[in-house]
Amino acid sequence: MPNKAPDRHTGFIRVRGAREHNLKNVDVDIPRDALVVFTGISGSGKSSLAFGTLFAEAQRRYLDSISPYARRLIDQVGVPEVDAIEGLPPAVALQQQRGAPTARSSVGSVTTISNSLRMLYSRAGQYPKGQEIIYADGFSPNTPAGACPRCHGLGRIYDATEATMVPDRSLSIRERAVAAWPGAWQGQNQRDILTTLGIDVDVPWSRLPKKTRDWILFTDEQPVVPVFAGFDLAEVKTALRRKTEPSYMGTFTSARRHVLHTFANTHSAQQKKRVAQYLVSTSCPACQGKRLRPEALSVTFAGMDIAELSQQPLDEVARLLAPAASGRSPQHDAHPERALTAQRIAEDLQARIAVLRELGLGYLSLERATPTLSPGELQRLRLATQIRSKLFGVVYVMDEPSAGLHPADAQALLRALDQLKAAGNSLFVVEHEVEVIRHADWIVDVGPAAGEQGGQVLYSGPPQGLAAVEASATRRYLSSGQGASVSRERPIAHWLRLRGVTRNNVKDLDVDLPLGVFTTVTGVSGSGKSSLVSQALIDLVTEGLGLAAQDTGEDDDLLQRQAPAITAGRIAAGLSQVRRLVQVDQKPIGRTPRSNLATYTGLFDHVRKRFAQTPAAVKRRFDAGRFSFNVAKGRCPTCEGEGSVSVELLFMPSVYAPCPTCHGARYNAKTLEVELRGRNIAQVLQLTVSQAADFFAEDAAIARVLRVLVEVGLGYLRLGQPATELSGGEAQRIKLATELQRAQRRDTLYVLDEPTTGLHPADVDMLMLQLQGLVDAGNTVVVVEHDMRVAASSDWIIDMGPGPGEAGGAVVASGTPRTVAACADSRTAPFLAELA
Repeated sequence: MPNKAPDRHTGFIRVRGAREHNLKNVDVDIPRDALVVFTGISGSGKSSLAFGTLFAEAQRRYLDSISPYARRLIDQVGVPEVDAIEGLPPAVALQQQRGAPTARSSVGSVTTISNSLRMLYSRAGQYPKGQEIIYADGFSPNTPAGACPRCHGLGRIYDATEATMVPDRSLSIRERAVAAWPGAWQGQNQRDILTTLGIDVDVPWSRLPKKTRDWILFTDEQPVVPVFAGFDLAEVKTALRRKTEPSYMGTFTSARRHVLHTFANTHSAQQKKRVAQYLVSTSCPACQGKRLRPEALSVTFAGMDIAELSQQPLDEVARLLAPAASGRSPQHDAHPERALTAQRIAEDLQARIAVLRELGLGYLSLERATPTLSPGELQRLRLATQIRSKLFGVVYVMDEPSAGLHPADAQALLRALDQLKAAGNSLFVVEHEVEVIRHADWIVDVGPAAGEQGGQVLYSGPPQGLAAVEASATRRYLSSGQGASVSRERPIAHWLRLRGVTRNNVKDLDVDLPLGVFTTVTGVSGSGKSSLVSQALIDLVTEGLGLAAQDTGEDDDLLQRQAPAITAGRIAAGLSQVRRLVQVDQKPIGRTPRSNLATYTGLFDHVRKRFAQTPAAVKRRFDAGRFSFNVAKGRCPTCEGEGSVSVELLFMPSVYAPCPTCHGARYNAKTLEVELRGRNIAQVLQLTVSQAADFFAEDAAIARVLRVLVEVGLGYLRLGQPATELSGGEAQRIKLATELQRAQRRDTLYVLDEPTTGLHPADVDMLMLQLQGLVDAGNTVVVVEHDMRVAASSDWIIDMGPGPGEAGGAVVASGTPRTVAACADSRTAPFLAELA
C-alpha cells in the first residue's frame, strides 16, 4: 500500500482482515486526528469499511462496557467481520436515516434548543400578573404538564364529519349513503338494525330529519335490538307487533364510532387506510394549533409566546434574543435577577443557533417537523449538536454530509468539519462530493468496481497521491473541470408556462419551463427548488392531466401527518404538449424485507416462470407460485420465507439469526432441489445485478431489465436484497430503471429530486446517459440538483434564490448554462462558470 503517513498525525487505527459485506480481507492504516474521506464508486465497499467495520467495532467495544440491561435499549450495528483493529477511539455515527417519522420530532427537539427555550420562558418570561411560575416541561407540547388537553399536544384535532362519511346525500341508506360503515354483512347488519328502530332506509339521506341523521352518524349509544334479516320497514313493524322470533340480536354502532374504533384498534393497514379517509384534520380550536395549554401561552418573551417564537426562522430568533444576551433586557431594572438568568440562557441559545446558521440552516424554524427535512438538512442538524458538545478524542463517522448541499453551503460544512477536527477529533467521511474529497487530509479509495468487483483498498494516503493510481475511478474527477459533459443546448419549441405559483416560500411566481429538453433547477439549500418542482409543478400537472393526487402519507402514521400544504397557481400554456407525468422520488420501494429489487421491477415474475418451465419443476407439477417465498407451498415453514428468525435474549436486544431449517435460503428443501442451469432459486436471488445479467444474457425479457439496472449504476445490488436495506437514492434509481424498461412514449414529463444523491461521479455519468436518452426520445426531464456537473450538461437552468427560506422563492436567473454562469446575482454562477 502506497504512502507513509506524515508525522503530524498522532497515531493510526490499524485494520487487519476486514471481510464485512464485500470487503476482501482488507488491511489498512488510517490516521487519527485527521479528516479522512472514504471514496469509491457506489457499492464499492466504502460504507462497509467506515460504518460496517470501524463504527460497528467501536460501538461493540463501548457496549461491552455497559450493563446488559442498558444494552438492550440501544440499536446495535452488529459484530463486524474483522480479524483485528488497533488504536480505535470511541465513535459517533452521523448517518442520513430519519428514524420514525413523527410530527412531534422537530428541529428544536433534534438540536435540544427547544429545551433551553423552555427554560428561558420558565425563568425569564413575562408572566401575567398573579400567575404562578410554570416549570420548563409546562412549555412542552409533548408532556402532560404542557400539552393542550383538547388536541393532546398535536395542534390539530381529527374527526369524522357528515360530509366525509356521506359523500352522496342523494343516496338512501340501503344504497350505501353512509360510506363510512363497513361493507358486506357488517354494513347490512347496521341497515337492518335501523329498520328495526323505525328508520326508513329507502328514502334519500337528504330527506331524513337532521336529528335522525346526527344520531345515525354520531351517537355513542349502542342499543341492542332484534333483527329480521331481509324485512322491509312495514314487515319489521308487523313482526315486532306479533312478537315474531328475530333472526338474531344486533348491536348498533354509529358511523363515527366505527371509524374511530377501527382506526385505533385494527391491525390491518388496509382497514386503517380505509377509515382514515373519513377523518378530517382541523386546527385545534382550543390552542389555535399552538399545541400548548392557555397558561403556557400567556407567558411571553420579546413580545411573543413560545409557539410564536418557535415558528420564526432561526435567523430571526437570534435577532430577537440579542438584547437579552447582551444584558439589555427590558426587565433589567425591575427584576435584575431574572435579567441575569435571561442573559445566561439567551447567550447559550445564541451560541447554539450560531452553529446552525454557519451550516446554512438559519432559514429553518424550531417548529419545523423533521419528516419535512431533507436527509442532508437532518444530518447537519446532528452535526451542529456535536460541534456544541465539545467532545474530543472521538471518531465521527459520517455518511455524505454534503448530500443536499449547494456548493456555496458546502464551504460552511467544511468549516464545521475543521472545527470538529481542531477540537481533537478524527473525522471519517464517506463522500462523493469532489470539493469535500479535495479538502481531506487523507483519502481511502475503495474499488475498483462495485459489489464482488470491489472491496479492495486501492489507495490510502494524502489526496495528491491518488492521481498515480490507475485503477481508481475517483482520480480523474479530482482535477478541476474533469468529467463534466458539455451542454447540448437543444432547440426549444414549446414551453410549460406556470403563473402565480405559491407553495411554501415560493410566492406568486411566474415560471416558464421548456419542454422537450433537459432542465436543472438549482439554488442554495432551502431556496424553494423542491417547493417549485417536486410539489407545485407535480400538483399543477397532476390536476391539469386529471390524474389522482399521489398519497404521500405513511400507512402506519396517518394521524401524525402534517396538514397538507396547498399549491396555488395555474398552467397558462403548454399542457397540451404533456401526455404523461412520471415522478421518480426517493421513497422506499417497500417497507418489509419481503420487498426487494426483483419483486418491484417485475423481474421476479419472469425468473419464477423460468424455474417453473424446467424439466424438474414440470415433472413435479411445480408452478411459478412455488418459487415465491411469499407462498406457503414453496417457502420454508419455520421462518415463513423470511430467511431469519428473531431470537429473544432477555436483557439484550432481540437479534435475527439465520433460520435453522433453511439457513437463510427462505425456501423449503423440495423447492431448492429444482435448478436452473446449476443454480436453485435462492442462489439466483443471491446474485448481484451484474452477475445476473451474465447468467440471463440469453433471456431477452430478463436481460433487458438487468441491463437497465446496470446502466443506472445498480449493478452491485443483489436481486433479493431487502427493500429495507436500500438508500433513498438506490430506491429512486430502481424506480427509474423500472420506468426505462417500459416501452418509451413521447411527451412524458419526468421529474426527479436530487437523483445523484449517493452516487460517485462515475455513476452520475452513467445516470446522465439514461436521462439524456429520455430527452432524445422526445420527452422532458426536470431535475432538482446541486451537482454542478449535471447543471453544466443540461440544456436549461432555472436558478432559485437568492437566499434560503423567506429570502428565497424567486427565480434569480434562467437560461442556458453559459447564460446562468454569467449572472452576477446568482450564488450558483461561480461554481457553474468552472464547468460551463
